[in-house]
Amino acid sequence: MRVLLDTQAFLWLGTDSPMLSKKAKKIFLDTQNDLYLSLASIWEMAIKSSLGKLTFHKSLETFILDKLQENNIQQLGIDFRHVTRVSQLPFHHRDPFDRLLASQALEEKMPILSADVAFDAYDVERLW
Repeated sequence: MRVLLDTQAFLWLGTDSPMLSKKAKKIFLDTQNDLYLSLASIWEMAIKSSLGKLTFHKSLETFILDKLQENNIQQLGIDFRHVTRVSQLPFHHRDPFDRLLASQALEEKMPILSADVAFDAYDVERLW
């Protein structure tokens, strides 16, 4: 199964946080699943890092690249279809990064791995 990771899920997976659900860990550990991290999430982490809201023991770039490689997570680029789909989404959620993730999940027909119930307002399959 192809699965899109929410930004928070990626951070929790990368740090083996106790906040992860058992189902999320199972999905993450199943080698049959193809996991994806959106460039929108990387952009969100970069902004939060530059504002001091997110800190790492190494550079953001090194942290992300290490976690992608260690966990066999692929990058999902931002496509024209993803961006234009955002215009069709109702404003259930005002976070621009989450709206883009919802759009990507819909366009790519992928469930999103997220603890954020805000995704439930969209026609996105949320796994947690």
